[in-house]
Amino acid sequence: MSDSPVNVVHNEDLQRYELRDGDTVIGYTQYHPDGDVQLVFDHTEVDGAYSGQGLSGRLVRFALDDVRERGKRIVPICPFVHSYIEKHPEYQDIAD
Repeated sequence: MSDSPVNVVHNEDLQRYELRDGDTVIGYTQYHPDGDVQLVFDHTEVDGAYSGQGLSGRLVRFALDDVRERGKRIVPICPFVHSYIEKHPEYQDIAD
């Protein structure tokens, strides 16, 4: 693990939001489109070396904010994303 800041980016080509430590992908939440509006989030994972830093929540919050900004909706199949939305009701308006 390095001291470089961890950033979150949307990798549209791979249909996922990524946590990156420098150029290294250390976690992601992936989705696939279902129609024109819905994005089905089906898996989230973060490298165990980075656990306990709140990065999974930061990743999902970034993804949900981006989904909202793009006028899309989310179907949270991934248990972590589903749980995050339950704990943060401000995202329930974009969840199906």
